[in-house]
Amino acid sequence: MSDAETPVQRDKWDRLPAWLRPRDVELPGTGRRRLVEVTLLLLAGLLLAIATVNDVVKQTHVNHRLIADLRTWRSYTGHDYRNLSTEQDFYGHTTRDVVCGNTTPGAPKERVQLCLRMTGPVIRGRRTAGGGWYLPPKVEDVPASRYGCFGTAKSAQLCGPAARGSESPEGTSPETGQ
Repeated sequence: MSDAETPVQRDKWDRLPAWLRPRDVELPGTGRRRLVEVTLLLLAGLLLAIATVNDVVKQTHVNHRLIADLRTWRSYTGHDYRNLSTEQDFYGHTTRDVVCGNTTPGAPKERVQLCLRMTGPVIRGRRTAGGGWYLPPKVEDVPASRYGCFGTAKSAQLCGPAARGSESPEGTSPETGQ
């Protein structure tokens, strides 16, 4: 029975080029090169594994922080709304996040919104809301639309005339009114 299996096993390897076929004996002078190749492949695999674990851990921390932001907004406002919007600071690479939600029940962005600026670490499932602002209905969160800044948002001039620059939302200049 072993004689019948041997040709079948050889046939499956015969399809491969000679340099890819398994060898019974290593060719002279090629052992060191294979050792270097295997070492480099193992190092590349280890690098990819470390990078993958790092990305997963980082994303887990971000998700944990965003859940704490939503919980903080709900506790500060006393509203148990589920349709809240969150914005992360991607460009500054900080942990400052903004959570916005309606001040009264209604569809998202259909009512006046309260936005809180979250900073700091997660402590007991919540973060510090050091400041914020209000947004009128049906607008995006841009500095020109913000009003009623309080806390650190006011001292950082994130809304009002200081944050608007040269253009107001209607396209008129705040200095001239035209």
